[in-house]
Amino acid sequence: MFGFIKRFLGDNNESEIRRMRGIVEKINALEPQMKQLSDGSLYGKTSDFKDRIANGESLDSILPEAFATVREASRRVLGMRHFDVQMIGGICLHEGKIAEMRTGEGKTLVATLAVYLNALTGKGVHMITVNDYLAKRDSEWMGRLYRSLGLTVGLITHDMDFPSRKFAYNCDITFGTNNEFGFDYLRDNMVVSKEQMVQRELNYAIIDEVDSILIDEARTPLIISGPGAKSTDMYAIMAKAVANLKEGEDYVLNEKEKTVSPNDSAVAKVEKALNIKNLYDSANIEMSHCFTQALRAKAMMKRDRDYVVRDGEIVIVDEFTGRLMFGRRYSEGLHQAIEAKEGVKIQRESQTLATITFQNYFRMYEKLAGMTGTAKTEENEFLKIYKLPVIVVPTNKPIKRIDYPDVIYKTKKAKMKAVINTIKECHAKGQPVLVGTTSIVQSEEVSAQLKRQGIDHKVLNAKYHEMEAEIIKDAGQKGAVTIATNMAGRGTDISLGEGVAEVGGLYVIGTERHESRRIDNQLRGRAGRQGDPGASRFFLSLEDDLMRLFGSDNIANIMEKLGMSEDDPIEHKLVTRSIEQAQKKVEARNFDIRKHVIEYDDVMNQQREVIYDQRRKILLGENLYENIIEMVKRIIDSQMDRYANEKLYPEEWTLDGLIQEAEDIYAPKGTLVKEQLEAMSRDELKETLYKVAKDNYDNREKLFGSEVMRDLERIIMLKVVDNKWMEHLDHMDMLREGISLRAYGQRNPLVEYKIEGHDMFQAMIDNIQEDIAKLMYRVNVVREQPQPEDRLKNATVNHGESISKSPQAKSNNIGRNDLCPCGSGKKYKNCCGKNK
Repeated sequence: MFGFIKRFLGDNNESEIRRMRGIVEKINALEPQMKQLSDGSLYGKTSDFKDRIANGESLDSILPEAFATVREASRRVLGMRHFDVQMIGGICLHEGKIAEMRTGEGKTLVATLAVYLNALTGKGVHMITVNDYLAKRDSEWMGRLYRSLGLTVGLITHDMDFPSRKFAYNCDITFGTNNEFGFDYLRDNMVVSKEQMVQRELNYAIIDEVDSILIDEARTPLIISGPGAKSTDMYAIMAKAVANLKEGEDYVLNEKEKTVSPNDSAVAKVEKALNIKNLYDSANIEMSHCFTQALRAKAMMKRDRDYVVRDGEIVIVDEFTGRLMFGRRYSEGLHQAIEAKEGVKIQRESQTLATITFQNYFRMYEKLAGMTGTAKTEENEFLKIYKLPVIVVPTNKPIKRIDYPDVIYKTKKAKMKAVINTIKECHAKGQPVLVGTTSIVQSEEVSAQLKRQGIDHKVLNAKYHEMEAEIIKDAGQKGAVTIATNMAGRGTDISLGEGVAEVGGLYVIGTERHESRRIDNQLRGRAGRQGDPGASRFFLSLEDDLMRLFGSDNIANIMEKLGMSEDDPIEHKLVTRSIEQAQKKVEARNFDIRKHVIEYDDVMNQQREVIYDQRRKILLGENLYENIIEMVKRIIDSQMDRYANEKLYPEEWTLDGLIQEAEDIYAPKGTLVKEQLEAMSRDELKETLYKVAKDNYDNREKLFGSEVMRDLERIIMLKVVDNKWMEHLDHMDMLREGISLRAYGQRNPLVEYKIEGHDMFQAMIDNIQEDIAKLMYRVNVVREQPQPEDRLKNATVNHGESISKSPQAKSNNIGRNDLCPCGSGKKYKNCCGKNK
């Protein structure tokens, strides 16, 4: 039925490709005249285009000429001429789409077209890659092309100093990793003067390996954090308490849903071990949280699969690439729980200063585009969350790779035997083999078997990107055997060595199916680049995680009925199809999880935008006098509602409370006399309070001078906003952690989170206004003007491995007996710290 509709209406991808081919014809028609231009005339095209844009011409109208210019410059500078299909890819990127292009189709060159065209606006283009190595390589390689056309090129790296970073962002084109761009955005919203900001407006970005960043990394928040004050003792105690709990008897492990649930016996054993009556009593909230994470660490987190222990530290293993993720920590105390389980030093939890997910960071760009070898299977997600359509760009040459059906064995042992035999057969005839594994343990197992067989091979150690690229690059040489995790070496082509095409090209072996078809397709795509021959096959067993958890029952039944032995495989397209159906189920579930995450994060994102927008206005030097006066008026309105409500008779007003609170914030002592206030109407009373507050503020301005007052307003507003926002992040984390329990009361957790999150945000805004007003009326000018605390001084950057409570950080702590940094002259404990 759907096939008929598709044939009747036509395929949208095909119609888009046809439309773009028409534009490519216009570009091709310009090629002869471009070849006639001197280098100087070609260079001059850039200023000509910029003038036309300044005079109102659109980027779309100059696209054919601009693309033809880049093609000619590339031919002269790099010795590479863009193919027609690469032009189509460039059009996709310019139009804010994802270009799906097979491995080896030259995505790096494709990007130059859209980057050049959009850089002509002068608003900046960000070229985003997955690691520093690729960012540096591409900025140097393609930078030659851009500079030959008069554009400036910058590179952002993690160890760069401030002047270099600022310079890089002011270039026409800026290369860097997704992490660096995201962290710089957060840092810009923590600085204490506008001169410290580095990023311009987020104009246009092209994301290389877009699926890796926007899908695989979607749930990982970027976090700037500082050391917290909580003790780590409870994690060590809880690790001992759960050590002897048994699966089935004390808890239920659901591998499919990735959850662990304790039963009554587990709770009773822990309560006995800790000598407490009720683990879930409100007084034991911290203890019950530690118990949850200790149980997760014990039951779900596996050493050498999810993490490794290196030099006395827990290092996370990336589930997609197998890379060791140095510097990253699990959030919500899970990392501490694993440290306690493994007996290494437990590091303190930290406090979040600023956080954002990649989902919300990249949605802030005016225009976004991406490229990858595998995106079509996730098109629904790209469209719904990022409004990014996926266009499958045709290959320059027909694909010759043979994708064999999967073969399935009863046991892992039989599967491994078949994998080794296949490698031996290929190796004997000189055919290179790339073995894709899903974990470090599996890589080491294959390596050990090959060593026993005396077969030379390389195991990809993805610790260093340069080394990774070199190993992957040589994987196409005659007789080479390379073992790598499924996605390792992305962005590096495997070129076939001499005589390899004659023996069948690169043979890719998958030792297990990933949860996502996209990851499997990436592994397959390593073979058969640019029309080269190649082959791929997945070897599976009924004991593999995907088969065990998602639908191996039917296949197991068939094997039983046929009386097949351990070494007899099943090989049929129907089997491959049924596995792909299982993968689709998992992909749908994972999409739901990511969608769920963004629904929650959108609540925080709206609040973040409000705070960061206000903070930017403060930094950029808006006149804050009117803001302060408006804040004080709102405080007075709130006081009137509480102490002299319009529904009350004047004799029912609580004027003593009103006077006390007014003197606490904005009224000099003795200016408000109860007897005089009693004789006023409600409107007269409000106007009197307004006047007292404004006159007092204006008197302070006369005393200190306008310039000093403007500085004080900026300093105090930044200090209060930053402190209150930091507290609010913690409060929202705590709300998020417990909100799922509302479902037991037949209430929608997301709706409850939105309502309570809004109320908490509003309360924070009220507190911000009151604190700013109090400080502005109390502050005394000392000889050396106090500056807002530079929270970036000792802050660290992190990637939380879940959306909630994450690795966090704070700068210098203020002692309770130190002078308050607001400049009041009081001790911190008697001033801004009295409620802490």
